[in-house]
Amino acid sequence: MAGNSRRPGARRNPGTKKGPTKGSGGNRAKGLEGKGPTPKAENRPNHKAYEGGGKTGKSGQGAAARRPTGSAPRTSGPRGTTSQAGPNRRREREAPDGPQVVVGRNPVVESLRAGIPATALHVAQGIDIDDRVREALRTAGDRGISVLEVPRADVERLADGSVHQGLALSVPAFEYLHPDDLLEEARQAAHLARTEPLLVALDGVTDPRNLGAVIRSAAAFGAHGVLLPLRRSVGVTPVAWRTSAGAAARMPIGRATNLSRTLGAWNDDGFVTVGLDGEVSATIDDLDAIAGPDAARGPLVLVVGSEGKGLSRLVRETCTGTVAIPMAGEVESLNASVAAGVALAEVARRRRSA
Repeated sequence: MAGNSRRPGARRNPGTKKGPTKGSGGNRAKGLEGKGPTPKAENRPNHKAYEGGGKTGKSGQGAAARRPTGSAPRTSGPRGTTSQAGPNRRREREAPDGPQVVVGRNPVVESLRAGIPATALHVAQGIDIDDRVREALRTAGDRGISVLEVPRADVERLADGSVHQGLALSVPAFEYLHPDDLLEEARQAAHLARTEPLLVALDGVTDPRNLGAVIRSAAAFGAHGVLLPLRRSVGVTPVAWRTSAGAAARMPIGRATNLSRTLGAWNDDGFVTVGLDGEVSATIDDLDAIAGPDAARGPLVLVVGSEGKGLSRLVRETCTGTVAIPMAGEVESLNASVAAGVALAEVARRRRSA
C-alpha cells in the first residue's frame, strides 16, 4: 500500500503533499460575496462611454487622449494613397500633415525621379535586385538620401499592410507658408517679373492628382503661388508632387485656416478674387465686366472649386465675381485641374496682350 510500504520510492517525502495543506484563509468565501450593483457606463473605466471618450488602459487615459497631437483617426484616402488604416493594397501611407511613406518599386522610383524630398530609402534584406531597385539605389545615392538595409519586418511596418515589394521611401511633412508669407512672396516674384501678382486658391479639391495638375498649370502660366484650405482639402502628397512634374518644388504653396476669411482680407488688400462656377451665365470672356476693367492684368486670385460641389457658399459670396468656362456640346462640367488650366491660360493671354 502506497505510503505504508518501506519499498524505496513508495513513501512520499515530508512537505510534498499536493494541494493546500491548510485552509484558504477565507479567500474562497470572500470570492462568493457579491460586488454590488453594476456601475453606470460613464463610471466604468473600460467602457467606451467612460470620460466621454475611448477605452482606457493602465495609464487611465482614453483613446482620444492617448492619440498624439496632430494625428488623425484612421480613415481611407483617395485612390492611390493609403491612410493609417488597415491592410488595403495601396501605395502611399499618408498622414494629413505628418511624414509620409511611399512603398512599392514603381512608386518609389517615380518619386525619386520627380525629385520628391526624402529622408531615407528603406530596402528589405534579401530582396531580388532588378532594374528598378538599382535605379532607386543609384538615384538615392546621387541625391544624398540615406539608404538603409533593414529587416523585412521593418519595411512591412512602414508599409502598414500595403504591397511594398521590399522598398519604402520616407518623405518628410510638406512645409506650407502662412497666407501672409505667401502673399509677400507672390508680390516679390511679380515685382521681379514686372507684372502683378497672380494666385490660385483651391476650395474643396480632394484629389491629389488634381492638386498636382493645378500646381503644374499655375507654374506654366505664370502664377506666383497656390493657396489651400486647412480642412476638406488634399495636401501636397507624394502623388500630388509626382503629378506636378516637379513644379511643387518651385511654386510657393500656402495653407489657410479659414479660406473665405483669407480671401476677404486679400480683397481688402487690393486683390480681385474671381471664382470659377459652372452654374453662372457669365463666362471668362466677360471677366472685365464681372470683376472690373483690366481685372486679369491687376492683382488677381483665381478660385477653383471641387468638381462635384463647386465653390462653397461662403467662398462664393466672398469672391468679387464668378465666371464659367464656355463649353460646346453636352458636357456638364470640367475636371477642376482642367478648368484651372483653361482659366489660367486666358489670364496669361490677356496679360501678354497688354
